Amino acid sequence: MKKTKQNTKTKTQSSNLMKGVDVVVKCLENEGVDTIFAYPGGSIIDMHNALTRTNKIRVVLPRHEQGGGFMAQGYARSTGKVGVCMATSGPGAMNLLTAVSDAYMDSVPLVAITGQVFQTLIGKTAFQETDVFGMTLPIVKHSYLVLDANDLPQIIKEAFLIAKSGRPGPVLIDIPKDVQQAMINPNFDAKPDLPGLPKIPFASDEKLMRVLDLISKSKKPVIYAGGGIISADASKELDAFSKYFNIPVATTLMGVGSVDPLEDKNLYWFGMHGTFAGNSAVLNSDLLLAFGTRFSDRITGAVSKFAPNAKVVHLDIDFAEQNKNVKVECGVCGEIKDALKRMLALAKKNKVQKPDLKNWLEHIKCWKSQHKYPFTSKRRRNLTSQEAIDSLYRVSKGDVLVTTGVGQHQMWTPQNFVFSKPRQFISSLGAGTMGFGLPSAIGVKVACPNKNVVDVDGDGSFQMNIQEMATAVMENVPVKVLLLNNQFLGMVMQWEDMMYGGTRGNTVLSKDPKNLAGPDNIEAVYPDYPKIADGYGWKAKRVHKREDLDKAMKEMLDSKSPYLLEVIVEHDEHVLPFIPPGKSANEIIVECANCPKFAECEIAKHK
Repeated sequence: MKKTKQNTKTKTQSSNLMKGVDVVVKCLENEGVDTIFAYPGGSIIDMHNALTRTNKIRVVLPRHEQGGGFMAQGYARSTGKVGVCMATSGPGAMNLLTAVSDAYMDSVPLVAITGQVFQTLIGKTAFQETDVFGMTLPIVKHSYLVLDANDLPQIIKEAFLIAKSGRPGPVLIDIPKDVQQAMINPNFDAKPDLPGLPKIPFASDEKLMRVLDLISKSKKPVIYAGGGIISADASKELDAFSKYFNIPVATTLMGVGSVDPLEDKNLYWFGMHGTFAGNSAVLNSDLLLAFGTRFSDRITGAVSKFAPNAKVVHLDIDFAEQNKNVKVECGVCGEIKDALKRMLALAKKNKVQKPDLKNWLEHIKCWKSQHKYPFTSKRRRNLTSQEAIDSLYRVSKGDVLVTTGVGQHQMWTPQNFVFSKPRQFISSLGAGTMGFGLPSAIGVKVACPNKNVVDVDGDGSFQMNIQEMATAVMENVPVKVLLLNNQFLGMVMQWEDMMYGGTRGNTVLSKDPKNLAGPDNIEAVYPDYPKIADGYGWKAKRVHKREDLDKAMKEMLDSKSPYLLEVIVEHDEHVLPFIPPGKSANEIIVECANCPKFAECEIAKHK
């Protein structure tokens, strides 16, 4: 991390003086930036003024800086390009922090530009002064506080290089107002100077042959694929490798879509709410090939009980992840796309023996038949969230890009919608940030204007950034929202049922908690989201009857303007399967009857 870099090298002098902010804009153009999500303010007004002088960069104005950060993430996650967001000093910069932290957790390439007070005021508690450089140090790959406008071309080149190199992540550039206003002769040919930036690691043939040797001797191997596969654009290589050896693939939620989940041998996603087959296969494996992943607690559960009989191979670009959470038999630090391609070539060249997996695949077939995917939920008298998501999948034929908020709906979405392509499912998974769904969908739609983009959201999560409905209208971004309204903070409610005896600790969003709103009490549903949508200029509809669902879904998907479809659903559904915290896949709850709290659970009695 560094505050400045005084450039002592000889500079190619430009014939014309340029203002610092115009230099920044030109540098962004040189990096191929076509969109920036930016909110103005006193310390960043000069940057916004400069952006009026370019016809190469579109400025999208969010209604909250956090929304702008999530829009930049949606842009980046759906394309693989660096997302760019911008805010003013003090509270504006602080409002970006959640989105920056979210990008750090999910390894999303992001450049966040913030305005700062004049250098003469730094450290003097000036109006809207905050040490955003210091505050972001734990949640970025790198931070800059620019103290010399002449450094801008070099710093911006470095920022984009850092954000997208190796394991991607966010970079912050904090620019004081005097630096923005300075007149300089910029050196756009300045080269990045990053002696500490790790070179892209490539695994040795010796290491890769060690992995192949373990595969040839295995009887129950599983590939555990994470978001690194998608970040590296290595889905085709993973698919080819798994098919060559006929090894089943289980992904994390970050890795969803990296292989076809409906292929006979594959296991879709595993972890806390993942498939029974995926969790069972990993639990019983004798070789676990972890590719492009970091062993999150939501995947491992109790580490001491995670894949207890498996030799673990960890192949990832980030050396710091080796042996951090799970001890491994063979750690390989390398770029995953190259490693998969070369391993396959080495296997063929050296005629590596393929393991006999007939019995293993029969076991997997049995597990898959016990609890099928896509998930099936018991039909209830009223609509459920699962039915609504299934309707979205069927009516759209799976041809939409989906973002989500955070909560039960976030888990039900990949359980009931089959994601077969990379970058099709976009969600806040490491940080689990409520309010992510709508703004990220706007960013996805800006990046992919010819795709239908749907935010599957819950009423709790949606309200956290509901103001971005205005952005969608004013920026002409026709996103769709499938709002699953259960009048609860559903995931916390579920934990209350399963671990706290059903005590409600401020999880009820209904206007009258004693007379719960819902399909049987539609008049009490609050707030009236279609009315809110109408106020923002969105088309909207509310559905609470099963026979109206598919027709309304088609109307939403066919709309050429922003559209909100509110579905009133049962409030007391649980997301299952569920591996409770501190437990292992051997203790997975696949239906309410398996829950140790079943006898005393008020929710279970209603099912």
